[in-house]
Amino acid sequence: MHAMVLLAPGAPLRFEPREDPAPGPGDLRIHVSACGVCRTDLHVVDGELPDIAYPIVPGHEVVGRVDALGPGVTSLRIGERVGVPWLGYTCGECPYCSSGRENLCDRPRFTGYTRDGGFATHFVADARYCFPLGEADDDIAIAPLLCAGLIGWRSLVMAGDGKHLGIFGFGAAGHIIAQVARWQGRSVYAFTRAGDVEAQRLAKSLGVDWAGGSEDRLPVPLDAAIIYAPVGALVPLALRAVRKGGRVVCAGIHMSDIPSFPYRILWEERQLLSVANLTRKDGTEFFKVAAQAGIRTHTTAFPLREANEVLTRLRAGQMTGAAAAAMTAQRPVNTAALDESEPQERVLAFLDGSCFGAANGGKRIDTHASMVFLGGDRTLKIKRAVRLPFLDYSTLEKRKRACEEKLKVNAGNAPELYRRVVAITRNSDGALEIGGAGTPVE
Repeated sequence: MHAMVLLAPGAPLRFEPREDPAPGPGDLRIHVSACGVCRTDLHVVDGELPDIAYPIVPGHEVVGRVDALGPGVTSLRIGERVGVPWLGYTCGECPYCSSGRENLCDRPRFTGYTRDGGFATHFVADARYCFPLGEADDDIAIAPLLCAGLIGWRSLVMAGDGKHLGIFGFGAAGHIIAQVARWQGRSVYAFTRAGDVEAQRLAKSLGVDWAGGSEDRLPVPLDAAIIYAPVGALVPLALRAVRKGGRVVCAGIHMSDIPSFPYRILWEERQLLSVANLTRKDGTEFFKVAAQAGIRTHTTAFPLREANEVLTRLRAGQMTGAAAAAMTAQRPVNTAALDESEPQERVLAFLDGSCFGAANGGKRIDTHASMVFLGGDRTLKIKRAVRLPFLDYSTLEKRKRACEEKLKVNAGNAPELYRRVVAITRNSDGALEIGGAGTPVE
């Protein structure tokens, strides 16, 4: 197996080989297919959480297949697709566990923090804390649900049933919970960093009622606000935005210091709450809701080896939506399973393993609408499979047409910018090829 390993606080993750782990009693080994990147991973890498025993493998939004069972495991089977969240173990005996609040367990273990996580091709997890995922939806799309979705859901429940909901920080959790809240019939107001046009555009594409900077004034008072950004200065802003009796929920595991604020903005029975971890019951509830609400994550996929680069972008606020590592850098992609209806991420995995991939000196640059692959003296730009209010690239035919139109426009103005439109094809032997004679898949 291979893993991205943290050796010291603030150090870059190191890609290294390891012996395949053997599952102990009650455990199972998972062959990882995708692992989301969460802001909590940043807190782990930056040494902002206490009691980290190094070396440690981060990652706690894990999707994969069971490939080995430890003694006593009967609830899951070899080959079954599962998800592994942040909560990796609880004692079952302390007052919190005994009262149905295992999220506050006195002796917990957390995936990617106090036990090795999913920034790896394989890892071991406690079978009792794994969620069966079935076969619907793509691994990359599901991964962010395992923390951003679960913590987001717990924070939404704690926020109450108010009609007007504010979301401060519109990243992985924000864009998931906005969809849930809209499905519930609420009005949603998205607060982003000042000038973050991409995040505001994403919020509006998901149907929020308003999107703007965190210091902008709203036309109506909020019934509740959830703060996903780890910025303590947002707490007074959120308190000022909620009505009398309203709630402000801080949903992160770590936050910068909260500045002093006048008691009058807390007075009149406003409540300030925090969320800690999750319970397995939260997961069972949320996955039902996610299926009913038709949640779709906006996720950028990247090879495992590029985890450091993605963490840097996340730290700088340069990620829109969510991100997930696709475990394509170490193992060949099963291209024989591809067809035109397969998720676009499968084609991107093929490109990451080609001359355009990081392992071969290539580079990938993502925007909300396109992905640019740089490989030696070649550049390949692919339209992202998205449907937004201002563009629709949701089908293969629409993406092809958009590329052809772009080529026409540039022919007269910048003829050296784009040379030709090419198809990525699946040949008769199942292999993918750029510009081949087989069936176009992208």
